[in-house]
Amino acid sequence: MYKRIFSLVLLLVLVGIVIANVLQNRAVDNAAEEEEAVLVDDGSSSQGAAIAPAESAGVEPGEPAPDFELETLEGETFKLSDLQGKKVILNFWYSWCPPCIEEMPEIQEFYEDYQDEVEVVAVNMTKHENQLSDVGDFIDEHEHTFTVPLDREDTLSEPYVVYAAPTTYFIGTDGNIQQPRRIGPMDYEFMEEMVQGMD
Repeated sequence: MYKRIFSLVLLLVLVGIVIANVLQNRAVDNAAEEEEAVLVDDGSSSQGAAIAPAESAGVEPGEPAPDFELETLEGETFKLSDLQGKKVILNFWYSWCPPCIEEMPEIQEFYEDYQDEVEVVAVNMTKHENQLSDVGDFIDEHEHTFTVPLDREDTLSEPYVVYAAPTTYFIGTDGNIQQPRRIGPMDYEFMEEMVQGMD
C-alpha cells in the first residue's frame, strides 16, 4: 500500500518538474524573441542602460524630424513644426526610468541657461507609465519648466524609433535632425557640445 502511494507521489512530483521546465523554457524563449537587442555603447562614461534592437537606426542626421501634435501636461496643444527656426532638443522619457531621472536635473539646468536659443521638448511616453498622475507629480516635484507633451497612444515610438528611454534627438533651425541620436542619459556638457554643432 505504501509503495503505491510513494510511487504515485513520486510520479506526480516528476510530472510537476517536467511541466515547470517546459513553462520556464517557453518563458525564456519568448523573452529572447522580444529582447533581440544589442547594447548601444556610445563610448561615454554616463551610467544607465541603453538597449535597442540592432536594426533600429533612428532618424538620421540630415533627415527631417517627423512632425507631430500632442497635448501637453498643461492641456495645451503642442506641434513640433511650430518650433521651426529654433534649435530643439527632443527627449523621450518615462517617470520611472532611472537613466531618465538621472539626466532630468541636467536638462533643466541646460534649459534655464539656453532657453532663449534652444527649446527643450521632453515627450513623456505616457502609455508606458503606471498612471498619468505620475508624470505630473514627477515634473512638479522636481520643478521642471520645459515643455512636456504626452504621447498617450505611443504614436512616436515608430517614427522616432524609440526602443529605450531616454532617447534624444537634436533638431536644427531647418527642422532637420543635425546630430546623431542619443540613447541614454545626457549631461550638461554633452548637450552644450551637441547644440554648438547645430545650425
